[in-house]
Amino acid sequence: MNILAIETSCDETGIALLAVTGGSADGARAPRAVVKENLVASQIKLHREFGGVVPNLAKREHIKNLPILYSRLERRLRARGEKLRFDMIAVTVGPGLEPALWTGIVFAKDLAARTGVPLVGANHLEGHLYSFLLPAPGRKKAAAGKAGTAAAKTKTANADFPAIALIVSGGHTVLLTMDSLTARRALGETRDDAAGEAFDKVARLLELPYPGGPEIERIARDGDPHAVEFPRPMLHEKNFEFSFSGLKTAVLYYVRDHGLPPADGGGKRGNTDDVSRADLAASFQEAALDVLVKKTMRAVRENGARSVILCGGVAANKALRTRLGREARKAGCAFHVPSFRYNLDNAAMIGLAGYMAHLRGVRYPLRADGSLDI
Repeated sequence: MNILAIETSCDETGIALLAVTGGSADGARAPRAVVKENLVASQIKLHREFGGVVPNLAKREHIKNLPILYSRLERRLRARGEKLRFDMIAVTVGPGLEPALWTGIVFAKDLAARTGVPLVGANHLEGHLYSFLLPAPGRKKAAAGKAGTAAAKTKTANADFPAIALIVSGGHTVLLTMDSLTARRALGETRDDAAGEAFDKVARLLELPYPGGPEIERIARDGDPHAVEFPRPMLHEKNFEFSFSGLKTAVLYYVRDHGLPPADGGGKRGNTDDVSRADLAASFQEAALDVLVKKTMRAVRENGARSVILCGGVAANKALRTRLGREARKAGCAFHVPSFRYNLDNAAMIGLAGYMAHLRGVRYPLRADGSLDI
């Protein structure tokens, strides 16, 4: 099945074309996907001066970018001697910014009406969850493995179940236990700020440009992660809930009480007790990662997981990928994380999510739902 996918949940306009085969409604067999094209138009430069995404500005840019990307997709295929053909259209219906979501939905509805091709809604969080199934660029995806005889031994080409999945992004931090690709249960989620949101807010406190997450990670490489002992919210509570608002506030109070070190990382101010801006970033990142990794690994132990899946925009953080991967392997678990290009918002993952919804017979209403859950 060739799937044309459209993603406009936030500030990235995405259109992709995938060829997807196989898979099963019960999630015992993984589908095989070939990403023919995955086009993204970023709005980062436009929103940077505002320190975050402005919904109506994002809406305007999506309206402008969608026909441009669609034409670019046609040209790229034509240059290879191919025509743009698709059997299904998948579009993100939520969660996300509703003005932005509507632009993709309206574009997809118009395209479906003109072509007569079936249109399905896709859950953005499911896109992140299934993104580890997408083949890394330049490599062919292995064929799906045979299903085991019991749920506890169910296998796909990419994961052994049961598995623990951590979806961590700018808007969501969710921990799931999975008995197959489609059988899942939420263990816990954030009670306030998502991890990615906390990264962005702390970056603003440190006067770093938007988007803040990559900037925090960049300067943290030169910092001491133990320079400041920031709190690890809810780390020792027995549940699997998260809270990052208090951690962000702790950084705010530190900067208020000690002053903000110079941006160049050189001559540290005396009233900062020789703590640099890189030290603050590294100490904050260490605290956030401590919570994410330790709660995930406790979920692994308590649920007898055989795989750990990391996904979402914050999964692009190399320190998180390295640390969680190391802990998973120490526990004897397989570790799965998408290729870097599929961590951030993109339409390829939406195509796969739409295909999985189609297999399961799930029909998401074709309307914007900013609070859609997984």
